[in-house]
Amino acid sequence: MSIRLLGELNATLNGRSVTPTAAKPRQVLALLALSAGRIVSVPTLIEELWGDRPPMSVRTTLQTYILQLRRLIDSALPVGSRIRAKDVLVTRFDGYLLDVAPEDVDVRVYEQLVDAGNRAIEEAEYEAASKYLGMALAQWQGHALADVRVGMPLSIEVARLEESRLNVLESRIGVDIRLGRHYAVLSELTVLTAKHPMHENLCAHHMVSLYRAGRQSQALEVFRTLRETLNKELGVEPSTRLQNLQQAVLRSELDLDASPLVRQYRTPPVPAVVTSGSGWGTPGEGLMAEDPGVPAHIVTRNGDAGWRR
Repeated sequence: MSIRLLGELNATLNGRSVTPTAAKPRQVLALLALSAGRIVSVPTLIEELWGDRPPMSVRTTLQTYILQLRRLIDSALPVGSRIRAKDVLVTRFDGYLLDVAPEDVDVRVYEQLVDAGNRAIEEAEYEAASKYLGMALAQWQGHALADVRVGMPLSIEVARLEESRLNVLESRIGVDIRLGRHYAVLSELTVLTAKHPMHENLCAHHMVSLYRAGRQSQALEVFRTLRETLNKELGVEPSTRLQNLQQAVLRSELDLDASPLVRQYRTPPVPAVVTSGSGWGTPGEGLMAEDPGVPAHIVTRNGDAGWRR
């Protein structure tokens, strides 16, 4: 069984679609797939489907959705197969489990590739890190669960995944800058800083890349835009590290051969949706394994204008 969640929901088995068309069975499948191989409790499924206003016949209705999913699975199984639908979508005490391999769910593949990229960073294997992180990002075909109506549990998972995606993208760009690919990431950073105008680390990457490309004035313009946005929206100034970077660019004191530090992000090993009831946690919580500071390690020729750990 193959399930895609990083984009539109899509599930296939033996080359046949087993993706439900009705809204609530789609929610059930998405929630089970996000926790593939783990039990999702009935209270969690009820919260996803109906929030705090479940119908009187809530468990019977949920069982109907499970039955609909099993019928779809059964329709794709070979005639005479020893595997039955209830062996794939398994009933457990007060919950259900989707018994599929991790490599059959794109979210799990994504997280495994991110972990491989982080290990490569730890070992200073930056070419490998760029490759793995790029492969992880290639798993995405759009916004997570783009065509699924989401309740509270799924909305938190979507927020977690989208935050992870941005963090991994930032990390991969930092690796590429370290490898001297500042020209290659410029167009990407132009789009990203426009979409995330208050994201200091992306702005830092953009400034460093522009400076290394010989576009000092544009690097300073990125800082000016960030500063104006932060002042207008939040009434704050850029961080000291960003201000130090701006001064280093202004004075032409950046070492063009300096390598950026690379932020490492990890996705939580167990999705929040496994837990029932309250206590979902904060979207994006647990994503960052360590924070070595702004992902541009800038060495100055004199003074203390650069960013240092």
